[in-house]
Amino acid sequence: MYSSPNQTERENGKRIFEEIAAEEGQEVLGWRDVPTNNSSLGDTAKSSEPFMQQVFLRRAAGIDEAAFERKLYVIRKRAHNAIRRTNTDPYWYNSTLSCRTIVYKGMLMPVQVGDYYPELHDPDMESALALVHSRFSTNTFPSWERSHPYRYIAHNGEINTMRGNINWMHARQSLFESELFGDDLKKIPNLINIEGSDSTIFDNALELLTLAGRSLPHAVMMMIPEPWTAHESMSDEKKAFYEYHSCLMEPWDGPASIAFTDGTSIGAVLDRNGLRPSRYCVTKDDLVIMASEAGVLPIAPERIVSKGRLQPGRMFLVNTEEGRIVSDEEIKTKIATETPVPRVDRSAHGRNRQTERCADIARIRPRNIDPAANGFRLHL
Repeated sequence: MYSSPNQTERENGKRIFEEIAAEEGQEVLGWRDVPTNNSSLGDTAKSSEPFMQQVFLRRAAGIDEAAFERKLYVIRKRAHNAIRRTNTDPYWYNSTLSCRTIVYKGMLMPVQVGDYYPELHDPDMESALALVHSRFSTNTFPSWERSHPYRYIAHNGEINTMRGNINWMHARQSLFESELFGDDLKKIPNLINIEGSDSTIFDNALELLTLAGRSLPHAVMMMIPEPWTAHESMSDEKKAFYEYHSCLMEPWDGPASIAFTDGTSIGAVLDRNGLRPSRYCVTKDDLVIMASEAGVLPIAPERIVSKGRLQPGRMFLVNTEEGRIVSDEEIKTKIATETPVPRVDRSAHGRNRQTERCADIARIRPRNIDPAANGFRLHL
């Protein structure tokens, strides 16, 4: 968590955060000052360097992990709005507020990360997975907040449909309903941060769809669909899935390679244009490495069991709970057939396309989908 170097501003921000957490039924157990070493930083990074903190909250009785994640999301959003918009603490920013993941990042070169956060060298620091981003900003000015990874993703490329995606998200926000979030949605006026980069906004949307009850691969399929309309060998179930969701969410088109994780599964996907490289290898001791280029980490050839590259529109996923790599075909077939959707009959002629699409949404909406699987509902 970023906060102000000024102690008064920092304490005021913490007080507001604790009040909001209490209002949401969660108890703040305490705060920790995260050890940092800025000796390797340049003048620009030092001039805007925040104070690093970590907050610990007790999960309220009677709620499971997924419900706790949603509550942490609401607390984070409410606190950000209350603290930043009143300029109580101009540095305030939660790089994450989660019971599943911890994000270490900053306005740093990759080699500086371990020096800046000395605890990353602690032998007790262990993780089954890591999502690392190593590149410079090309279309935004670098800053501490805009460093990668974000809460769910790291992104190589650009989202070229961003303006349309933002407009549609804003247009639909008043129609969002979620049985999982309930009235909590009304407490959050801005579900996406339009002041952030394209990666920030994509991450905001993916986080929202996932916390609303969809699996992470399901949400990724909605935002980055395969080219399906003229795909002759694609199954009817998958085409119906993409057709149905195209009425709810427009594609977030790149060129983009996006790596994602929720702390249990980790994977990557290429947008349907496929103009960003993503290569992977699997070793004999079950280490899986995916990067934008081959050879990012030195791996002896005799250790490698298999290697390959991600293809346009395809997904690569490692499930750490199951301890295996899940193939693109398995992921998408499972998701597309969980709640079958009939394809729309387009044999009639002379209908206005926009009217047809709106009618289709009402007609093909599955009535037996569990709210936890369906997430938000749009009433048109």
